[in-house]
Amino acid sequence: MSSAVDVVVVGHASREDLRTCVAPLAGAPGVRVVVVDTASVDPAFDTVEDLPGLDLVHAERNGGFAYGCNLGVARGTAPYVLLLNPDAVLERGELAKLVAVLDGDPGIGLVAPRIVDEDGVLQRSVRRFPRLSSAVGKALLLHRVWPDAAWSDDLVQSESAYDHAWDPEWVSGACMLVRRSALEALGGLDEGFFMYAEDTDLCWRIWDRGQRVRFEPSAVVVHGGGHSAPRSQLRVADVRSHVRYVVLREGVGAARRVALVVALDELTHLVLRARRPGYARGHWAGLRAALEAAWSPARCAELAGRSPFG
Repeated sequence: MSSAVDVVVVGHASREDLRTCVAPLAGAPGVRVVVVDTASVDPAFDTVEDLPGLDLVHAERNGGFAYGCNLGVARGTAPYVLLLNPDAVLERGELAKLVAVLDGDPGIGLVAPRIVDEDGVLQRSVRRFPRLSSAVGKALLLHRVWPDAAWSDDLVQSESAYDHAWDPEWVSGACMLVRRSALEALGGLDEGFFMYAEDTDLCWRIWDRGQRVRFEPSAVVVHGGGHSAPRSQLRVADVRSHVRYVVLREGVGAARRVALVVALDELTHLVLRARRPGYARGHWAGLRAALEAAWSPARCAELAGRSPFG
């Protein structure tokens, strides 16, 4: 029997999480699980190789998250593709709810679940496309004063927005079910993003080709992580990817303005977290990357596809 869903997990350096992520879906009827390791020092395949029906892929290089996803997608033929972070857990019944959404409406190209942490606390995961106004709002901390204002933050803060199904502009890439036909029409994820913003870009291109992005709160995924200080390399990657996204959508001039506002944002947070060394180092690296991006947005866009880890 052919698979209805190809699950793609890019498991770079994910020894602690990989089995917990993969086990609920391994061997499920109509589901094929592909685990891609993007040339990490510790692939951790030994933690899952006893599970049924896995396709374990050793990538030749660390080309980033989008690169790893595209390798995994190419290994299957199922009409639906689940892109799942290795620190996320989606049970079979929750996957079935996402499949039902795509089965029921051909106008939806991508659907994402409600995300909670290990304690069941909501993780806000629905967003608006990046805008200069929201970048300014965050840099000046206005999103804390007016958290529900559409202009003050990309992230949709209102809890009521996570209680019903609707069509947001974009959703977190931690867990997304996508039509293979949409991915193929788009040429896959954009490998010009090493990490960060590839989910923003994918949702934008799905909307641009005339399909919709759906948030389905009846399906729930448990997502760990996100609690540590911002490592310097990760802040650099985040800034570069953000600027590249704006270069692609709005051009170099707009990207330069955004980069300057992002620099202000990093400076604001650097001052606020000056006594927390891990955070301060991360925001200092982000500030330098943002200033470099303002000087040359095109160069920044090129660097977004390269590993920030050297």
